[in-house]
Amino acid sequence: MRARLGCITLIVGLGGVAAVAVAAKQWAIHDKNRPQPPIVTPGQAGSPPSDAIVLFDGSSLDAWQSAGTGKQPGWRIVDGILEVVPKAGDIKTKRQFGDLQLHLEFATPVGEEGSGQDLGNSGVFLAGRYEVQVLNSYQNPTYPDGQCASAYGQQPPLVNASKAPGKWQTLDIIFHRPRFENGTCVQPATVTVLHNGVLVQDHFAYHGPTKHKTKAPYQEHGPDVIRLQEHKNPVRYRNIWVRDLE
Repeated sequence: MRARLGCITLIVGLGGVAAVAVAAKQWAIHDKNRPQPPIVTPGQAGSPPSDAIVLFDGSSLDAWQSAGTGKQPGWRIVDGILEVVPKAGDIKTKRQFGDLQLHLEFATPVGEEGSGQDLGNSGVFLAGRYEVQVLNSYQNPTYPDGQCASAYGQQPPLVNASKAPGKWQTLDIIFHRPRFENGTCVQPATVTVLHNGVLVQDHFAYHGPTKHKTKAPYQEHGPDVIRLQEHKNPVRYRNIWVRDLE
């Protein structure tokens, strides 16, 4: 029997729920003919690994464009740091990505006035649709599914690993885009997030695209852009790179 939970189809048999996986080829244990994994040289002292696509290294915004106009982004580079310019709009990558590993570093502003969502607000949109929240969540309570490293509006982080404003923080994200068959979502988008090296999202399955105060259904799409959000606050970014996992 088939049971549908959201956009996930499970196969239910007499023995309970069975996870169905189709392997391209079966290998014997310790089979020496099995293909060797490709070699990747890890980065040193925060630098990207050898197979990474560098999106920002402090020198230019060549990999980015305005999300609204498709033209030169309105954010600025100051001493090798990318800074959000309030009212300049979001920026997005020129290149599209499917499944990916993303690394970025950010710092929320010091001395801002306000509370909750008014402090250090930005965000990372995967496939242009699924947000991992960036926020000043250091001694700054807000609704849990909107604090830093949440899957915004859907899932709070497992813990609050935030540093104080002005301190550099890291987000390491593993994202798998949704899959569709005949326009129907058969495998949801999932995200795993480490915030400052701490696991805060553990293969969370998005309910659908991120929307403010509303639930949106899945709509078929393929690989798409990475988008960084402008939300009035001059959040800073550095050392942004991605590994294409497709």
